[in-house]
Amino acid sequence: MTSLANQRSLPSLFRQHPALRGLVTIQAADEFASQMLNVALGWYVYSATRNPMSLAYLGLSQFLPKAAVLFLAGHAADRLDRRKVIAASLLLQTFCLTSFVVWLVAGRPSTSVVFLLMLILGAGRAFASPAMSAMLPQTVNKAEFPRAVAANSSVFQVCAIVGPAIGGLLYAISGPAMFALAALFYLLALLQTRHLKTNCGEFPDEPAEPRDDGILAGIRCGRTNRLLLALISLDLFAVLLGGVSALLPIYARDILAVGPMGLGCLRCAPGVGATTVGFFLARREMEGGTGKLMLSCVAGFGLATVVFALSTNFWLSLAPLAMAGGFDMVSMVIRQTLIQVSTPDTMRGRVSAVNWVFIGASSELGEFESGFTAALFGTAPAALLGGLGTLAIVGLWSVWFPELREADEPVREDADGASAAD
Repeated sequence: MTSLANQRSLPSLFRQHPALRGLVTIQAADEFASQMLNVALGWYVYSATRNPMSLAYLGLSQFLPKAAVLFLAGHAADRLDRRKVIAASLLLQTFCLTSFVVWLVAGRPSTSVVFLLMLILGAGRAFASPAMSAMLPQTVNKAEFPRAVAANSSVFQVCAIVGPAIGGLLYAISGPAMFALAALFYLLALLQTRHLKTNCGEFPDEPAEPRDDGILAGIRCGRTNRLLLALISLDLFAVLLGGVSALLPIYARDILAVGPMGLGCLRCAPGVGATTVGFFLARREMEGGTGKLMLSCVAGFGLATVVFALSTNFWLSLAPLAMAGGFDMVSMVIRQTLIQVSTPDTMRGRVSAVNWVFIGASSELGEFESGFTAALFGTAPAALLGGLGTLAIVGLWSVWFPELREADEPVREDADGASAAD
């Protein structure tokens, strides 16, 4: 899977590429705040309603803004200063969350207010995420890009570990304090955008003009490239069916009986597995057979979900969640690398927007699907059906998309040291 000859520590990668360090800092602060909010708002809504459908609606309120501004967000990332797009998004999120803190101190907001908050925050993130994804290839040279993706994702997953734990702990102590801290992290990310640098990478042979300057270019690219279509749709359906994050408040309260802190641990367990694997990938180059490796890891994700669905023990439940996170990390690094290195910079915003909304569909719509099926069949059967569905998707995609099975290494170096996308 990896070459042991080329290993470099994560700190040295950040020291060598300060532009990468600045971008990762912003993404880390943004993700830390978002993870804290996810665990706190999930507990807040379910405690107020005791209805699994309320968690489904919470996931839907995060997805709808992404779908609504998909084309505008990608177009903005390609036509405007990406640093300003990110800053405007973070400013909106900081203002809205600060307003919610004031409302929370004055009284207990209804769940409808929470859904409105998620809609506004989702709209803000919908503009920031494509811009940040499109900037990542500008921070390193092409040969090091897979490691940059792994490093960025590892830091991202550290936030996924610490964020829910801190969020659950602080929410148990003081809800307003938890939300105020999340707003502070949004503010810190906003201030960091002033120092963000771009155009520091070395991606040669890119066209000076976009191959397609239309607002729908990202959709057209995904429709005509079967490998790209396979990569995005596999993640969409696998996580849509196999994701169980929306069910964790129910598991924490009704099945495992571990309270808000236990919920925080459940939420951060996938991040533990993902971070462990991510740090490993950040130190080593991937070799051939990445398509088959991705299919195997998505299948592993489905099997881990099945094990979690059948568990009624808290400690036993943590292990399959961590394994699911590790499998997902490998498939994500492969997918992001293949997508970004094959897309010119003038189109990366629009292609990233399409990719990001599909990822959002797999997570937020996955939360809606989980809550809906839990309301129909029960919590454990819903998780079990999701894991089995993921395994079925892997089987179907391996037959329908031979391009995915045959995909080799995302990036290679030739004899002269130049790099190219396969």
